[in-house]
Amino acid sequence: MLKADEKLTQNSYYAASVQRTESHPPLRGDLQVDVCVIGGGLAGISAALELQQRGFNVALLEARQIGFGASGRNGGQVIMGLACDIEVIEAQLGYEAAKQVFAMTAEAIALIHERCATHAIDCEWQAGYLNAAIGPKKAKTLEQWVEQMRIRYGYEQQFIAKPEVSSWIQSNRFTALAYDPLSGHLHPLKYTLGLARAAQSLGVQIFEETAAQRITQGENALIYTDHGAVQCKQVVLAGNVYGTTLAPGLDARIMPVGTYIIGSAPMSKARANALIPSRSAICDTNFVLDYFRLSADDRMIFGGRVSYSTVTPMNLAPTMKARMLKVFPQLSDLQVQYAWGGFVDITMNRAPDFGRLANNVYYLQGFSGHGLALTGLAGKLVAQAIAGDAERFDVFTRLKHHNFPGGKLLRLPALVAAMAWYRLRDLLA
Repeated sequence: MLKADEKLTQNSYYAASVQRTESHPPLRGDLQVDVCVIGGGLAGISAALELQQRGFNVALLEARQIGFGASGRNGGQVIMGLACDIEVIEAQLGYEAAKQVFAMTAEAIALIHERCATHAIDCEWQAGYLNAAIGPKKAKTLEQWVEQMRIRYGYEQQFIAKPEVSSWIQSNRFTALAYDPLSGHLHPLKYTLGLARAAQSLGVQIFEETAAQRITQGENALIYTDHGAVQCKQVVLAGNVYGTTLAPGLDARIMPVGTYIIGSAPMSKARANALIPSRSAICDTNFVLDYFRLSADDRMIFGGRVSYSTVTPMNLAPTMKARMLKVFPQLSDLQVQYAWGGFVDITMNRAPDFGRLANNVYYLQGFSGHGLALTGLAGKLVAQAIAGDAERFDVFTRLKHHNFPGGKLLRLPALVAAMAWYRLRDLLA
């Protein structure tokens, strides 16, 4: 368990606005299945659902509750692309493979719609996403990026220059926007729980409060828990920052980073619509960025700020409200009712890290804060691989990843120093 995680979950708007109608008892005793999935977030649930649909007998182990980690606490933004620039993929794999990867990120969004329709999941989907530039240099860079992505990747967006910005967002902070109608936002915990219900209805055996303690690899793997064990032919590790003790070799390739969100009191619909008439999700283009959106019940859900110490920052609600007021000073009267956070697993190059530890042990990690859609696709790809078609999964396994420098003792100070530089760069841009 990461430090401060209990505090970070205690005042979540998402947790307060859902009812958990299903409970999944802990594993007691021994179990034999075809595949054991470890991790009850979107990647793990998606893998379990897809595998069960393909005829495998699947068990899913979750150390806490379904959606406890980033899948149930994130900003709710569903965005095309990856956390890294597509040039990172292109430099490693070439242009054609990069186009394939980018197309798969569009497929990941379509997969959300497909699953919600098939399994009657009400996730409060709202279409529309705005990339927001601060300052003339970043406005020019954003315009060039929009054109480059249109030409090279067929990614159609609408560039919005300074004179039109005010009709899209009631804020003086931004100098240009790029509108993407295919991306959007949703209630992440409602989606995660809905997907778990779907997986269970198909026959997936879900066990909460069941931490996997260790794995014995072999032709038949054994996963040991506190009160039982699972024997299986295939294993999928999808615990991300919560599962690194099971595969110490992967630990050095990801870093847990805390990110924080507030939820305001509800506004009138007219006031909310005036702030963001399209009701799009919005994210600025800074390296250390802010992201925000309107909830279905007209609250401002505002996220930003990062921490590398895994310790909850002091005075979280007021400091996050101060960030919100830099964007929307007219919301100074609006009470903050919720303040929470969570940890995301970032890689050195911000590209996702999928692969195998053995022929029958797969892992999914490194979504780097951009995984709400990609986690679902990752589950589908690993299921395809286990079923015998690994072509698309192996596009991602070809990506090279490096350990964070300095090992456990020095990698954190090194990252903090690097982030200080990026904050300065944002201020000077």
